[in-house]
Amino acid sequence: MGAKERALPRSWMCRVLNDKGDGNSVGLGARAIRVGADGSCDLILSDPQVSRQHAELSATPDGIRIRDLGSTNGTFWQGSRITEVTVPGGSIVVFGNTQVQLASAEVPVLPPSSRTSFGQLVGASIAMRELYAILEMAAPTEVTVLIEGESGTGKELVANAIHTHSTRSGGPFVVVDCSAITEELLDSTLFGHIRGAFTGADRDRKGAFVEASGGTLFLDELGELPLSCQTKLLRVLEDQTVLPVGSDKRVRVNTRVVAASHRDLTQMVADKEFRFDLYYRLAVVHVQLPPLRERPEDLPALIAKFYTMRGLEMGQVDGPNLERMANYPWRGNVRELRNLLDRGWALSGPDSQFRSLKLWMQPAISTASSGPSIDTSIGFKEAKERWNDEFEKRYLEQVFKQYGQNITHSADHSGINRRHFRTLLRKHGIVD
Repeated sequence: MGAKERALPRSWMCRVLNDKGDGNSVGLGARAIRVGADGSCDLILSDPQVSRQHAELSATPDGIRIRDLGSTNGTFWQGSRITEVTVPGGSIVVFGNTQVQLASAEVPVLPPSSRTSFGQLVGASIAMRELYAILEMAAPTEVTVLIEGESGTGKELVANAIHTHSTRSGGPFVVVDCSAITEELLDSTLFGHIRGAFTGADRDRKGAFVEASGGTLFLDELGELPLSCQTKLLRVLEDQTVLPVGSDKRVRVNTRVVAASHRDLTQMVADKEFRFDLYYRLAVVHVQLPPLRERPEDLPALIAKFYTMRGLEMGQVDGPNLERMANYPWRGNVRELRNLLDRGWALSGPDSQFRSLKLWMQPAISTASSGPSIDTSIGFKEAKERWNDEFEKRYLEQVFKQYGQNITHSADHSGINRRHFRTLLRKHGIVD
């Protein structure tokens, strides 16, 4: 497919084959599915040779993992009975006497947009123009959108751009940071409360869904929502009504939801930390923000944007300063770039032109036992995320080395699912 087109994330279709052609089918995406005769299974087979809970299927980067659940009559692939195996797309697997074909589901392919910006987002790289192409189609609709990306990549800017380019642009744009609210106050913040509902509730409160009615509600750091609140959120998304805390009357709303997380929600679904039905309800359109280190060609445009916002004379954006920036890892992404320029302007006096800017860039964090330094020039939340990321990377590097770069043994030692361990290795650039 190359750099000219972008396909949305891979999903699979499981189709029952019979004498009359294709029978029933079910999609396979982020959540594992079960095959069997029981009514609770995702793919229900009427074959008497199929056990009630026969097998479990899950999508992996390498294909479809099939795990037999101790069935009586077995699961077969290529004529052999299997216990657990990963098979490629197009494979036919036999459960009891029933053949099921596992085929790649068709996914839409979008050419990159011709834009070099979208809302407050800036950048003409292929990665950003692919993002704009998706946003151009999604923004004018009413669908929910899930935004994933590292801290500092601009998830709130994406949400704001979606709102600005929608038919709701004249309505409110309300932001709720789910990580900054205690679990006890989440219901009140999202759904509102009536006077006297709890100690300190001395007046009615509308809640974010009501405040955003007619507009867009942006739920940032969605992965921090406790399961109890996830259930209530799903109900609101389904019927567009909220139940304020302490009330017995539901309130109708007309609110579009855009959500974001820096955590891997598909892995949280697999680990049963996030409701699969809520994930699919939110991820009608799913976008992934590219980190800044993967699009250094966008640095001049971003630098120009921040200079314009400050009303400063920029001059030429080239020379040693740009070379240093192009080779910098940008762990804090665009937010870190903004902070770096703020420091440079403060340290450079009246001459604020880019070539003359005195840039103090965070040194590469040492892997020595002394541990990373804390950057107090940024907010607590971002500093904590950066510290956690560095711990994660160093832990993985050392365990992976200790076990001779064997993923299975390293994952077993760490108490982490093998697939998740490999995902983390890729995230931190430890393996390709």
